[in-house]
Amino acid sequence: CNLQPKDAAKMPESAWKLLFYTLSWSYGIYLLFFTDYPFFYDPPSVFYDWKKGMDVPTDIAIAYLLQCSFYGHSIYATAYMDTWRKDSVVMLLHHVVTLTLIAFSYAFSQMPEPGLVGVRAAQSRSLRWGSCAGSGASPGIPMGLFNPRCSLCPGRFWFRLYWFPLKVLYATCYSSLQSVPNIPFYFFFNALLLVLTLMNIYWFL
Repeated sequence: CNLQPKDAAKMPESAWKLLFYTLSWSYGIYLLFFTDYPFFYDPPSVFYDWKKGMDVPTDIAIAYLLQCSFYGHSIYATAYMDTWRKDSVVMLLHHVVTLTLIAFSYAFSQMPEPGLVGVRAAQSRSLRWGSCAGSGASPGIPMGLFNPRCSLCPGRFWFRLYWFPLKVLYATCYSSLQSVPNIPFYFFFNALLLVLTLMNIYWFL
């Protein structure tokens, strides 16, 4: 493809992430729109009839496992395998925070929302890698794969800065207390989700 050396170095990472996000996005879409879960249209429903230690449905548990495995790998990959970037430290923090949220959420059956969180991440990143107009790419490169300005992609704004606060943060910060007034780890989970929101704003800017 006549890749420049810096682009050739990023190609395996980009190809892997495109593959993973396509699969996880598809599974997130399945959970949100092709099952009986009302999470997308009624985000507070994740807390209806919530009880400490309740069982996590198998299809949701698969989403937890999928995302947890990916972010566990991503911590190692960002530190030792991927091309180092100016925001790699922030990316490492993002992966640690996300992995903590997923693992503790599953352990405490706290917030059965990996479908919402996962589809938010997968959709915005899939759009980031696949649909932005290329900038400074060499001839023959598929446009958009290595564009440093892909943060301006509409999907990045729509999924991370609109749907994520509107659906996930609304449910966890407000609706959770309405359904379960003494819900445990309220501040712990929401503080981490707000940290992710600040990172999304940072990347968008």
